Amino acid sequence: MEHPNIIQGGMGVGVSDWRLARAVSAQGALGVVSGTALDTVMARRLQQGDQGGHMRRGLSAFPDRALADRVLADWFRPDGTADTHDFAPLPMREAVRAEGAPVPSAAEAESRRIVDELTVAANFVEVHLAKEGQPGLVGVNYLEKVQLPNPASIYGAMLAGVDYILMGAGIPLEIPGLLDRYARGEAGEIRVYVDGAPKDTRYVARFDPAEVLAAPPASLKRPAFLAIVSSYILAATMLTRASGRVDGIVVENQTAGGHNAPPRGVLELDERGEPIYGPKDDVDYAKMVGLKIPFWLGGSYGMPDSLRASKADGATGIQVGTLFAFCRESGLLPELKRRFLKAVEAGKALVFTHPDASPTGYPFKIALLEGTLSDESVFEGRLRVCNIGLLRQPYETGDGRVGYRCPAEAPSSFEKKGGAADLAKNARCLCNALLANLGLGMSYAGARLEKPLLTVGKHLESLRLLIQRFGMDYSAVDVLAFLRAEVAGEAKT
Repeated sequence: MEHPNIIQGGMGVGVSDWRLARAVSAQGALGVVSGTALDTVMARRLQQGDQGGHMRRGLSAFPDRALADRVLADWFRPDGTADTHDFAPLPMREAVRAEGAPVPSAAEAESRRIVDELTVAANFVEVHLAKEGQPGLVGVNYLEKVQLPNPASIYGAMLAGVDYILMGAGIPLEIPGLLDRYARGEAGEIRVYVDGAPKDTRYVARFDPAEVLAAPPASLKRPAFLAIVSSYILAATMLTRASGRVDGIVVENQTAGGHNAPPRGVLELDERGEPIYGPKDDVDYAKMVGLKIPFWLGGSYGMPDSLRASKADGATGIQVGTLFAFCRESGLLPELKRRFLKAVEAGKALVFTHPDASPTGYPFKIALLEGTLSDESVFEGRLRVCNIGLLRQPYETGDGRVGYRCPAEAPSSFEKKGGAADLAKNARCLCNALLANLGLGMSYAGARLEKPLLTVGKHLESLRLLIQRFGMDYSAVDVLAFLRAEVAGEAKT
């Protein structure tokens, strides 16, 4: 297939929503929906009254009418408003033993039903809305680190006819094979890492369409799969060890927003406390060309000459996130966009690569913005609670059961479960903070509201030049015009 040369980054949670992906896709680039926490995003949109009616419109296209009606019955609040923040919690997912798993109780079965149905429907709706009324290609981005929802999430996206699946934050070796099984109309599962479990004990996250849909289709279109990696070695590993076909690679360097791969070798910090990257972390693009597979370059590739530069290195094109994150169509709160863009315009915007802010243990880019969790006083004042659980770490307890711990929960609770104190010291709850970026933060007792945390790439010069040209209320179309400016100029000459 002919691949687009510009990929819009799948920024989560909900920054790359259906509006942004649709706007980009309609212009011939690859619009990408963030698949992270879409079940929570849709549940909260519905509890806020489904402003604009978009979730209900998407659900009306879902192929199982009874399931869509149950989702609405479970989550839709007709009296909700954009200021609603007293959200009902979702049941948390759990890993299961591949063999010998006990039969779930009635309550456990009901909990699984609720979360599976919501997850499948939410991913269907987001992709369906992104594809609605336009012929362009649409992708969805997931994180390998967020394992438990991925089988159900991916099936929902495929049910909506998604064109690309992209995945990073780990080595997603099992995902291509999962796509193959779903395309054949089969059930699928992926292995889940459980700390402390014996090597011969296999835990999985599983999804069987026949257990959720009344009449699942006998086959589905198999989307192209792009692995997001940080090195040639990982790219080669995906091509030689993956469970199915890998259609392309996105090579993302350490200047990109969100999670970054840790430096190779012993972790060292500079005078600011940021990880030091060296020559070992650079990618040999000539070796990438030798893999004979399409690849894109991400991280500081947001300038008008970036397309030409990427192609000179043998790449198919570029992946761009930060420029799209602050455009009119992105899911970020307008006030957060405005404040950060003003700081960029004034030359005062700062981005810090925090070595241990993320519960995953990966370095994480944080925009230093007053009133967000980048502010130490705000971070210290937050009640540490784990109520979404996407980044929980499964571990086997002494009696053979599975427990869950997260460095961002209360340190005393994390340590009681066997977690190391130093991992909890600076860990932010990304689940709640990234939802707050969208206006979907939860309130507690009607008073305390979860605070946001912005993540952006390190290279801000492209963003400064973009707003200099188009102003602060720029669109996704403006971003694409900016990125294609040099190519358009060459075409004219």
